[in-house]
Formats: sequence, C-alpha cells, structure tokens
Amino acid sequence: MPPKLLSQDGIIVAPGVYDVLSAIIAEQAGAGALYMTGNGQASSALGLPDLGLITLSEMRERIRATRARVSVPIIADADTGFGSLLMIQRAVQEYEAAGADAIQIEDQVDPKRCGHELGRAVVEVGEMVARITAAVQARRSRDFAVIARTDARTDLGLDAAIERGNAYARAGADVIFVESPESVEELGRAVREIDAPVLANMVETGRTPYLSTAELGALGVKVAIYPSIGFLAAAFAVRTAYGELLTRGRAVSLDRMLSLDEYHAILSFSDFAETSERLAGEGA
Repeated sequence: MPPKLLSQDGIIVAPGVYDVLSAIIAEQAGAGALYMTGNGQASSALGLPDLGLITLSEMRERIRATRARVSVPIIADADTGFGSLLMIQRAVQEYEAAGADAIQIEDQVDPKRCGHELGRAVVEVGEMVARITAAVQARRSRDFAVIARTDARTDLGLDAAIERGNAYARAGADVIFVESPESVEELGRAVREIDAPVLANMVETGRTPYLSTAELGALGVKVAIYPSIGFLAAAFAVRTAYGELLTRGRAVSLDRMLSLDEYHAILSFSDFAETSERLAGEGA
C-alpha cells in the first residue's frame, strides 16, 4: 500500500511554506499538501542561505509547530540527511514524530548547495542508496513517505539522473525527485522512464520550465512542489512596504496589504477569543 501522501487522486500540489503563518494561508487557499522548504525555513528562522545550515532540531520544532496548526500532509526537506546514516534514521523518526508525512533526502555532497545552481556535486550512487535504505528502515509507519532527490542532471546529464532515480526507487524510495530538468521533454522522459511516482520542482526563474499544475498533471507528474512561491512573494511585499515607509513616510500600497480583520481571520482570532471567554466564565 502506498504512503498516505500518495493516496490522493491526480496530481498533488504542495506550495512551499516557510513558517506557520504561510502554512495556514496555504491550507486555507486549498492546498492538498504543504512543502516545508529547507531554503525558506533557514531564511525565515535564521536569516541564512540554503547551504545546509538549518539543523535537525530546528527543522523538527518547526514541523511540530506547523502540524499543530494545519491538517493537510506535510512534506519536509531534510537536505542530505544531517550527517551519518544513523543521523538519517534519527531524522526520519524525529520528522515522523513531529507530524510530517514525508521526508525528502538528496544525493548532494556536503556542504550542499541550493537547487538550480551550478556546481552541485553528488555522492556515489551506492552512498545515496545507503541513505535511502537507512531512511526506509527507520520509519515507524508505511504511511510515512521517503522522497529521494537527485541533483545529477546538472553536472552528469539526464541519463545519469534517470539511472539514479531508478536505483533509488529500487532501494525503497516512494517518490523520485529529479532536480532541474532543463526542458519539458526532459521532465517527460523522467516521468516515463523512472519506475516510481515523480516529483517536479517548479522554481520561479529557475532552470526548469515553469509549468502550471495542469501541464504537470498531463505529463504524469504525481507531486508538484512550488517551494519558492511563498517566500519570494512575501519578501517582495515586505521589501516594498518597508521601502515605502522609509522613503515616503508611510505605507502607500494599502490595497496590497491585508486588513487587520483579514489577518485575524487567518489566525482564527475570534475562535481563540471566544474559547478564552468561555473558559474564564466556567471558572467564575
């Protein structure tokens, strides 16, 4: 039986979320799954770039906080697995216990680099197979998915990426993530030639053609992540608002901001306030 994440019919669309507020907004917008991007989590929690600088414990706590406020499946990035094979097993168990529904592990060497950049070196196939085997053996429930990402396309070519994808699927990975195919045709080949569900990564201004969810579904992609959409949009909006304040003396683009009532509604402010009043009344 496939993991719970893959039981959804059709393509699974997972917007990238970088904190709990963005996760709540994504779920309220209708997302059927969420992608906890390591890039976005590192930047929002630490102000650091996507170079493997966020730790297992930091990711675990952010997964736990996100799970407390959303109910849809969470795919959580684990970069290269945080170290040794034993650390990969610990990461799987910590992510699963914190409430994630899937962990993503990649075949880059340490220190890793942000996807869609040049010069991303990958480990030998056998080393990544060992990572996947360790992850699969560590999960407590078959409902928890292991996603294997390969960054081989950029430096080694598509054939190598497809070969790796199939090797990782044979090792037990539930979903294969081929990072940065450089054309629609390449992505279609990966879907056809990898014997496992395939994940597509849509990065705004990235190396892969930016396709709609309908286009990806037509290609046969099972999981589509848009990891950067949230933090790129948010950073643009915040930079604009702060720039207006500091150059013009106040925010000008109020029509591009939420009202306070809308913001409170996202966070279920009235529900919490009513519960607080009820509890206070019961204790009177």
